[in-house]
Amino acid sequence: MMHNFIDRVGDWNPQLMRELKGRLKIFYVAIAVTISLVGQLLLFLYQLQYFPSEKYSLTAKYCHLRQFYLSQQKPIYPQLTSLRNQLANARRTKTANPEFISDLQTKIHNLETQRQSLTNFLRNNYCPTDQINMQTWWRDHWEYIFLTLSVVFIFTLLVGGTYLLINNLAQEEKRGTLNFIRLSPQSENSIVVGKILGVPILIYTIVLLAIPLHIFAGISANIPISYILSFYTILTACCIFFYSLALLFGLFSRGLSGFQPWLGAGIMLLFLIVTMQFAFEANYYNNAAVWLRFLSPFDMTKYLFPHVFKTYRSKSTLDELLFFYLPVGKTLLGLVIVNLLNYGFWNYWVWQGLKRRFRNPNATMLNKKHSYLFVAGFQIIMWGFTLQNYSKRYCYKGKDFCPGNFQFDVNQQIAANFPVIIFFNVLLLFGLIAILSPHRQAIQDWARYRYERFNSFWQDIIWAEKSPAQVAVLINILLVTIPLLTWIIIAPILNFNGVNRSKWWIGNSDRITVILGLIFFIILMTIYSTIVQRMLLMKTSKRSLWAVSTIGALMFLPPIILGILKIYPQKYPTVWLFSTFPWAGLEDSAMIAVFSALIVEFAALVLLNFNLIQQLKLLGESASKALISKV
Repeated sequence: MMHNFIDRVGDWNPQLMRELKGRLKIFYVAIAVTISLVGQLLLFLYQLQYFPSEKYSLTAKYCHLRQFYLSQQKPIYPQLTSLRNQLANARRTKTANPEFISDLQTKIHNLETQRQSLTNFLRNNYCPTDQINMQTWWRDHWEYIFLTLSVVFIFTLLVGGTYLLINNLAQEEKRGTLNFIRLSPQSENSIVVGKILGVPILIYTIVLLAIPLHIFAGISANIPISYILSFYTILTACCIFFYSLALLFGLFSRGLSGFQPWLGAGIMLLFLIVTMQFAFEANYYNNAAVWLRFLSPFDMTKYLFPHVFKTYRSKSTLDELLFFYLPVGKTLLGLVIVNLLNYGFWNYWVWQGLKRRFRNPNATMLNKKHSYLFVAGFQIIMWGFTLQNYSKRYCYKGKDFCPGNFQFDVNQQIAANFPVIIFFNVLLLFGLIAILSPHRQAIQDWARYRYERFNSFWQDIIWAEKSPAQVAVLINILLVTIPLLTWIIIAPILNFNGVNRSKWWIGNSDRITVILGLIFFIILMTIYSTIVQRMLLMKTSKRSLWAVSTIGALMFLPPIILGILKIYPQKYPTVWLFSTFPWAGLEDSAMIAVFSALIVEFAALVLLNFNLIQQLKLLGESASKALISKV
């Protein structure tokens, strides 16, 4: 029957059939089934060891008499502490009344006797069986099982599946069978789906066998079935994204030999541990980086099952989440849709890279057209999570007293998220520079045969994959900076809640400075892309390493040297304007110095591009023309 099933699967997806035939062996399946069933049994028995027995304490959690005995026991300790303090103070006083001291000693002795008597009584007497709240105990028992299985599902599927998929690609590459798969008539989508469904099949078996217990535990813990299904939906979307990302990582990390599966699984494990801590401890969703937290399933898991996670100090505030001021967190459906759209956005671009890289191991992850759409979509996501109404309640640590709420208006909200937006966009732009910049052979082919095509020069430079990347990078930089520039210009009319300006406000006096800072940013990023493109035209095979090293040196050596020489931006702001961190000197520099630095950097950009154009012309010459010119 198993073979008939696999044959039917093969008619739908040959790659899936190939993976299943190699893994659905009786021995391997038996081990997976044993691990799942034994694990569930051990989990159930582990929780069952706390079953209330005949010797269940009178002050234990589920005893109905607990509050009565605690109310008798609790007042004794503060009274003892108070009397002992009075006795110590009385003994330090030379004029102390002996009768008063004797009276205190008698009271302390009586309380000690009362405490010891109560302790002995609680030690020798147990909660009657009919006074044990068994219904609550069983509910909590199933809650613990449900929580444990949920966490086990997340770690097993994501860490184990990531390792298996990356390891499978490494083994295929080592055996040389990956090239045969590339040459097969199957589509890239069919091959990737076959890998995702087939390679971790034994992990799926372990999890699927535990799902009945998981659902039963959830229902027994009074968790709505809709919430349980929402958890499965989020976890499935999460697995699809990270499995696709694991395959992409495997295609890009061929040079790591057999280390890449351990590296990929280790990164996945670290990501889950960190995001689990954030989900259970930090509940601030009013920032532009919420999309990154939503790539982990833990935030939604805590939101779906808050009573299960009641042992943690903080409560989830996902119900206050906004996206472009839309209250997406008010309903479960809204939050699930936001999570699925977030996974869908990132998964779409990962699959674009998979399809391009799978057939051609030398292809880039994205082409120029894709980069424009990706950057625009990324800005929508970050700005959507930035534009929220947010109020924070300040409370003294360890106390219940809260002096009041502090309401952020939209200007403060954007200003507070400004570093986050800049950080992720800088990482994005450097990544795009690395992805979009073609290497020597590709750009040589473009320069040599460009005139045989009918496209105009500017169409070619904006859209063609093998053309230089400067214009494409500049377009992406503009896509990043236009929303920031728009906010800076029209900020005075965005006083959303009528709150007065705070220390975060970028007022009229600072607006020009921030705009000049953005201009510096645009010019510097374009200079970096030009340098990278020029370095990638070198004949050495280590040109990528040279490009990375050069950009790193240009970015970090000048400020390090200035710091060592004690040339600080507060004292010498003009010097910093001509470094790779001109923003440090902008605020204290004269306007003429700022414009002089801009002119110098723009001139450097023009000279670098002029040199690059000359190099492209040399590469574009035919071999015969080069020989004739030498003669």
